[in-house]
Amino acid sequence: MELKRVVVTGLGALTPIGNDVETTWKNAVEGKSGAGPITHFDASLFKTQFACEVKDFDPAAHFDRKKARQLDLYAMYALVAADEAIADAGLDNEDVDKNRVGVVFAAGIGGLHTFEEEAGYYALNAEKGPKYSPFFIPKMIGDIAAGHISIGHGYHGPNFATVSACASSNNALIDAFNLVRLGMADAIVAGGAEAAVFPAGVGGFNSMKALSTRNDDPEGASRPFSGSRDGFVIGEGAAALVLEELEHAKKRGAHIYAEVVGGGMSADAYHITATHPEGLGAQLVMENALKDAGMKPEDIDYINLHGTSTPVGDISEAKAIKAVFGDHAYKLNLSATKSMTGHLLGAAGALEAVFSVKAITDGIIPPTINHTEGDNDPEVDYDLNFTFNKAQKRDVNAVLSNTFGFGGHNAALVLKKYKD
Repeated sequence: MELKRVVVTGLGALTPIGNDVETTWKNAVEGKSGAGPITHFDASLFKTQFACEVKDFDPAAHFDRKKARQLDLYAMYALVAADEAIADAGLDNEDVDKNRVGVVFAAGIGGLHTFEEEAGYYALNAEKGPKYSPFFIPKMIGDIAAGHISIGHGYHGPNFATVSACASSNNALIDAFNLVRLGMADAIVAGGAEAAVFPAGVGGFNSMKALSTRNDDPEGASRPFSGSRDGFVIGEGAAALVLEELEHAKKRGAHIYAEVVGGGMSADAYHITATHPEGLGAQLVMENALKDAGMKPEDIDYINLHGTSTPVGDISEAKAIKAVFGDHAYKLNLSATKSMTGHLLGAAGALEAVFSVKAITDGIIPPTINHTEGDNDPEVDYDLNFTFNKAQKRDVNAVLSNTFGFGGHNAALVLKKYKD
């Protein structure tokens, strides 16, 4: 069968550096960090006492009291980002058949805060017997954000969640891309949300020694590809994109940001949390994405890196890029936007897809911040252009966006400039 072309017609974001797409992108281009002391709970006894939290978020501004009681914070974030993308795309207009619109929305963890609260209450009151909120399960489960988005907008198309740790929302975008190009939907609202900056999230990652402990310098803690990096900075928020069949978008006069042309998936099959030291899974996923897109390595201008600021992960990704792109690797712009936003876990891929789209439309590569001269890792090739510290202008025709998750899950998305 002939595959249909898929375009991006809507963007939404709620992030540590902005509560909408415009603000988030502006601050990313300016190289602003979203890190600061944790405010969601008292973290004074934790090894890591900072995070990239969403700022100035008031649930009452978005949800009435009854609705708010039904939602974990991660689902609130998801709904706000999805609503922005849907409004941007004009997807609720009368000319859209809602039976042909779906939602694929990811979470790596889901309602962690709800689970922690309910389990903690029972532990403190076990002698009284079980007493759980009737909203406990529907607030906690990772698919509920997709359900709430469809209920709120009346979308009857395919509806589910993807879970592959930090690759979750890239997998959501790939599934949405496939559903639309196979003709199973006219449009899909796709993305991811996460809200894990709570004791169980921070404590759990601390026990793995995965998080930075640079408590005296939160804004400078996420420093991908620098020699002094000591772990990632946990973040929270959500991002959403509307993926739409090209002719459907054109017929209703939708604004087209970019075209989705390929998606790749692979597994490291190596370790539950560590990436393959030679980046074999990362190499394979980029090759698969390029093959699916029908593109050659030299067709790519920019790679939005997974780049979490972990000692092993950054090196393995850089090795994989050199293996896939050869000499062209030195002509690419690379950047790790997690240096500013922190790591949004299951929402990371969707946010980085938004950044990739904006890089195409605006001709600007967002930076990798916090690198200082001389702070080098002998295993990193600094002839590669990591776009350190300052955004760079460049005509961007095609972008590859990488995400890798615990369990060895890898997903990569290819977007390019739309041409009729």
